[in-house]
Amino acid sequence: MGERYLKSVRLLAECLQGFERYSGESVRQYGLTHAQFDIVATLGNTDGMSYKELGERTLITKGTLTGVIERLEQKGIVRRERSSDDKRSFHVRLTDEGDAVFRDVFPKVVAHGKQLFAGYSDTEFDEMDGALKKLRERISQAGRPSPLSHQQKEES
Repeated sequence: MGERYLKSVRLLAECLQGFERYSGESVRQYGLTHAQFDIVATLGNTDGMSYKELGERTLITKGTLTGVIERLEQKGIVRRERSSDDKRSFHVRLTDEGDAVFRDVFPKVVAHGKQLFAGYSDTEFDEMDGALKKLRERISQAGRPSPLSHQQKEES
């Protein structure tokens, strides 16, 4: 199992790195980083959201999020406003210029990414989705204590 596991994890990592390189080429053509594009794509077609929501909906770590948003604000793509409910938090939304970037860039980046999957059948997509969802669920559960380990703690 150990060697098989390592082969699969390496393959998964290679796919992720390769996809990031491939899609990064497309994103960089428009003067954005991956993280900046992730924010623009997430805010597109919304009225904006809080930092917390952005952190939950993007692949950007909390520590990186503030800097990415600040750079997008300097470019005139997003605007931060203090939350009326909680003066310690901000609401982030696309500016008119940011919305234009979203409407121009998002479809082009998606079309570029789709090229990688052009030969996949519905069955192959279903198989891939099933395997990835199963892995995601196991990863999610790995962070939770199992009922057995909780019971063992009580008995000690």
